[in-house]
Amino acid sequence: MQDRAAGPGAWGNSPHPKLLFVVTEDWYFVSHRLRLAQAAASSGFDVAIAARVGPEAEVLAASGLRIFPLRRLERAGKSPWRELWAIAELYGIYREWRPDLVHHVALKPVLYGSIAAYFAGVSARVNALAGLGYVFSSASAKAKFLRRFIRPLLSIVLRGQGCRVILQNPDDVRVLTRLGVAQERIRLIKGAGVDPVRFFDRPVKTERPYIILAARMLWDKGVADFVEVARTLCSAKVDAAFVLVGDTDPDNPSAVPRHQLEAWHEAGDIEWWGRRSDMPEVFGMATVVCLLSTYGEGVPKVLIEAAACGKPLVAYDVPGCREIVHDGDNGLLLPAGDVLGVATALQRLIGDPELRAAMGRQSRQLAVGEFSEAVVHARTLDVYGEILSR
Repeated sequence: MQDRAAGPGAWGNSPHPKLLFVVTEDWYFVSHRLRLAQAAASSGFDVAIAARVGPEAEVLAASGLRIFPLRRLERAGKSPWRELWAIAELYGIYREWRPDLVHHVALKPVLYGSIAAYFAGVSARVNALAGLGYVFSSASAKAKFLRRFIRPLLSIVLRGQGCRVILQNPDDVRVLTRLGVAQERIRLIKGAGVDPVRFFDRPVKTERPYIILAARMLWDKGVADFVEVARTLCSAKVDAAFVLVGDTDPDNPSAVPRHQLEAWHEAGDIEWWGRRSDMPEVFGMATVVCLLSTYGEGVPKVLIEAAACGKPLVAYDVPGCREIVHDGDNGLLLPAGDVLGVATALQRLIGDPELRAAMGRQSRQLAVGEFSEAVVHARTLDVYGEILSR
């Protein structure tokens, strides 16, 4: 990649163009995009973030980035008037700060932010979809209803000479090209990146096997299947601990209620550790890391991080997961919903330390070679330069 901070004109007409990230939640930005924003700032951008400020307020304040707190944009918004106000709020930010480039992350910011950008005269847009999410994956009546309106709207807002669409897996590329998004507008960048220095291979600290599923506690993440697998293996007298790591997400229609997680924990079916900020240490305890998502992921960050920690992976063979779990190489893929197959796969790995070690080495190699932050950030900065150099 060329040196974007080389001097005036490195980013087109301005040596320090304004870059605005638009993300619904501050915790998602901190987890998935903060280090990209910092890399952009180091490359010469004047960077700001528009997000709802909540649990990560202190982290954002310490980042040195300019913050535009969002008050109207909500993932679970239901009032049509409030949704219009959310677009108006973004329009006001764009008019006030006049960014040279906006980077929208996830479906609602892409839709609302693109509309606001059009009316505010911001033509340079990166629209990043980390999986097509609930609306495109759910079989619920609500999701099917929303798809009828979102499909044509999405095909419109993803057009334009100054628009690039970042997708994380080839399955999503095929979906959007069928919607009429031009192939030349799409860039495939797998995942949000992992820091291989922070997430590294370390010896398992416990003698008892720990099988860990780390994610937001959503039904779509396969939480119920994981509990069923745990019950199946415990009934078969397999000595292992089955751990759920992560908090529930009340704004998501697929959220597992907190009382259900607590009931499972109290019954001894699984251990629920809740939200953890020390994920490298959590993965350090893991014997196998499992994710049983049944919906369209981008490339799950948790699997990338676990791979960087040298862990064998078990997942369903669905979009996104199959990009990081290579069956028989660094883990095992099972058909979506095949709970018995997952139980058999985990029992095999628990009983075969040499296989686990071999798969763990392949995981680490894959994560460092294809999913490191250095790779992801360089490719994303190249997209920025491509747009700004038009």
